[in-house]
Amino acid sequence: MREFLKDFSGVLVSDFYAGYESIPCHQQKCLIHLMRDINNDLLKQPFNSELRALASKFGALLLSIVNTIDEAGLMRKALIKHRSEVKVFYDWIENKECTHALFLHYKKRFLKNRDKLFTFLEHDGVPWNNNNAEHAIKAFARLRNAIEKLNGEQGINEYLTLLSVCTTCEYKGVSMLGFLRSGLNSIDEYIKLCRK
Repeated sequence: MREFLKDFSGVLVSDFYAGYESIPCHQQKCLIHLMRDINNDLLKQPFNSELRALASKFGALLLSIVNTIDEAGLMRKALIKHRSEVKVFYDWIENKECTHALFLHYKKRFLKNRDKLFTFLEHDGVPWNNNNAEHAIKAFARLRNAIEKLNGEQGINEYLTLLSVCTTCEYKGVSMLGFLRSGLNSIDEYIKLCRK
């Protein structure tokens, strides 16, 4: 993976899989994965007041940020104002007196990933979760489960190319079949042609 992404200069949006740690680029960890982990633990320990306080504070921070995203999109100029809220959250978590091992686990996780949890506030167009990537890979996972062995590297590359075209057309709201039949090489050109 490090070799594959050696020239990557954008922001890598991923889950908390440790293999991504060695990639030398800006990273954004999926905040939905983190919130889901906290909520799952809270369901198991509903009377854990320390964990409940953490879930409440983190949830309120995310809600504030997501409301801004809903209004203004993933634009740095709109999101940058939330840096102060993030600082208040981190000040709280660093200074919170706690005794429960689960709270300490999450405290360590938040502090370890401090530079990777709110990267999206500093960049235009960077999502705060990896839902798009997970959605896009589902089609490949279904094929992998249906066909135990793809026809080598060439077969995988061809399938991934088609999958990329299909997913891009889906996200841009155009017909993949229409794009392929147009003979054009650019989906954006096809969209312009359709609008004429």
